[in-house]
Amino acid sequence: MEIPVVYNTLETYLLIAALLFGFGIYGMLKNRSLIGILISAELVLCAASVNFMAFNRFLVADPAVGQIFALFIMGLAAAEAAIILSIIVAVYRNYKSIDPEETAELAG
Repeated sequence: MEIPVVYNTLETYLLIAALLFGFGIYGMLKNRSLIGILISAELVLCAASVNFMAFNRFLVADPAVGQIFALFIMGLAAAEAAIILSIIVAVYRNYKSIDPEETAELAG
């Protein structure tokens, strides 16, 4: 009996990225705290990074292109996390809560 090789194909990586993206979008829609929304946004960025690396591995001749995009996404995610965490701290100082429902005044 031969075990099918499914772990080293483009479809496997795309499936994992789609799952990460779906979990991230679901988390962004269903979470009630800003920290949870931030973590879900990070999952979406990880899904994009996995896609870039998968396409780099299987479709592109130059291996540096996907890696550069993945590093760019990692830097973007770090900057996004720093900015959003500073916003969360500022919101908590003003409202004593990070629940998005209680900070509805910020909607404008």
